[in-house]
Amino acid sequence: MNPPEVDLPKDVADGTVIGAKYAAIRKLDHELGIPSVQLPVEKFKFLTRLHYWAADTVTHGKDSPWGEHEIDYVLFFVVPSKNDITVTPNPEEVDAVKWVTKSKLLSMMADTNLLFSPWFRIIVKKWMLCEGGWWEDLKNTMETSVHCDYKSILRFDPPDEHMGGKGKAGPMFSSQKNVNGDTSKKQGAYGKIKVHKESKISQIMRFDEVWSAVTLLYLKPLKSNLSSAYVKQTYDASDLKFCDDILCKVSRSFAAVIRQLPPTLLVDVMIFYLVLRALDTIEDDMEAFESNAIKVKHLLNFHKSALADSTWSMDGVGEGDEKLLLQNFPKCYSVFAALKPESQRVIVDITQRMATGMAEFVDKDLGQGTVDTKQYNRYCHFVAGLVGEGLSRLFVASGLESSSLGKELHLSDQMGLFLQKTNIIRDYLEDYVDGRAFWPQSVWKKHSLSGDLGYFTDQKDKEVQRRSRMCLNELVTDALELVPDCLQYLSKLQCSEIYRFCAIPQVMAIATLEKCYDNLDVFTGVVKIRKGMSCNLINDAVDQEGVHAIFHSLAKKVTRKAELANSNGFDDPSCKRTLEICNSICALTNSAARIRRNSSQLKLFSMLGLSVALFLNHLILAAVPLFFLVSNKFKLFGLNSTLRSAQTILDKSGTRNESKKKV
Repeated sequence: MNPPEVDLPKDVADGTVIGAKYAAIRKLDHELGIPSVQLPVEKFKFLTRLHYWAADTVTHGKDSPWGEHEIDYVLFFVVPSKNDITVTPNPEEVDAVKWVTKSKLLSMMADTNLLFSPWFRIIVKKWMLCEGGWWEDLKNTMETSVHCDYKSILRFDPPDEHMGGKGKAGPMFSSQKNVNGDTSKKQGAYGKIKVHKESKISQIMRFDEVWSAVTLLYLKPLKSNLSSAYVKQTYDASDLKFCDDILCKVSRSFAAVIRQLPPTLLVDVMIFYLVLRALDTIEDDMEAFESNAIKVKHLLNFHKSALADSTWSMDGVGEGDEKLLLQNFPKCYSVFAALKPESQRVIVDITQRMATGMAEFVDKDLGQGTVDTKQYNRYCHFVAGLVGEGLSRLFVASGLESSSLGKELHLSDQMGLFLQKTNIIRDYLEDYVDGRAFWPQSVWKKHSLSGDLGYFTDQKDKEVQRRSRMCLNELVTDALELVPDCLQYLSKLQCSEIYRFCAIPQVMAIATLEKCYDNLDVFTGVVKIRKGMSCNLINDAVDQEGVHAIFHSLAKKVTRKAELANSNGFDDPSCKRTLEICNSICALTNSAARIRRNSSQLKLFSMLGLSVALFLNHLILAAVPLFFLVSNKFKLFGLNSTLRSAQTILDKSGTRNESKKKV
């Protein structure tokens, strides 16, 4: 095209999008007959982008083969008066044109006899005419960047009447109420997809979990060793505070378990995590770099720049707290430089190898997931298995674990894969919406009739539901088969704090897998375990007995789900495989589960006995004043003499008590 209508990532990043503006000028001439000379390109204001789709079912019926699926650029152009512009509509594109005020537009949209495009309805409601919206605040909209969002692509589904069509399209981005999400906090679709939660009443009624939360928050919180003398003497206080604060923001769940590590290891693991989080932010940003080649260059040089140059930082990459981490990376480097040399070598080595692996996947089209389980496992190895290896080596470098642990490369890798596969399974919809998915095609294509990964989002169709369960259960089973190696790795740990640090994410993972198994909510949002349950798991994962009891209990739950589905006529191809691995997990953990069960029963009987004793004591104490009351108010049926006796006993008791006080 001349002039060109293509924009580079940098054009989007700085808001110029000259190509999109030239395309708008061309279409305004084509559809509305507005001469290009009346549309100076510099007067167009770019606001944001939208990812939008709709089936044309309102016009062409519920089985319409027509529809829209596009990413749109929102541009504003203001004219002083309608007389300053010539409008000659193209009859093949436009029936009529009408100038309207804000109030008139609202009244027209309320008229059910008028048909508006679903994208226009949502834009008007969400952004144009809302309080402080684009039209309401037109001066700032056109003259400032207060309403501009060049980083995000706002995604939304159409109204229900525009779903369906010949392809039976269902929700892709969850409900419209989540269209804005929380784009300031996380990258991609994180925070923009519906989260499936149990009701607050349901959570409050689980008294054991409420008690666990109280215990963890107030009675026995995870101890922090950040204020230890060793940490204070070794690291710059200001830079360490930044690292701790940013760790809490980018990963609240990991922050607590990292802080409870021994002082000689705590900061090493904290910096290891932050370095890899910074690297991951660069890999995840799909818009900041002009080309994949430039992104790859940054990834491959990261260990030589970020971990060798005390002044290195990066701006314009990532969102929210991740962006802040990259902008202030010299503070992380300051703490990194104070680590033991062996810890530094481990972090540099793992960072370099992980970046190499990430670079391998940058140019791969992951819109439909990884090609097969081999590639799936390879990706998980680079982004998580290497983390397991790095942690093992840091444990050894601290002197808190045996040198043999650093050689357990296979077990370290499997532990990382278990966590990563759990996240990938849970995050199906988020990853699919982001256009960067990881479910292996060799698995899901066996179950998708359309040959598209998005097939599973149409959960209104019974056949889709059936096939979704098959696909999901196969992937959950694949992840569960890593559990024996994870338990073996944990059994080799000697330091109790390190054991707990490793065990807590593992029990969270199997709890998440149990929640996801045979659960169709995975395809319509994000499935998460209850916060109270998380507290329960953290409190129990203090030793091998507690961890094994958790794995045993959750494996039994998956077994019951699989058996129930089978008894209800659901022919799941992976059911036998699921039952086999669950039986294996139970066999490995049966001893601890039996001990814990007996201990729980003894504790229950003790609590019941105490409760009965307290109840009887309360009943007896309450009876005496009750009898006294009855004797004075209701002298009937011969009760008076009995109550006098009770009063005498009470008087004597009072006399004895008074005597004791005098003594």
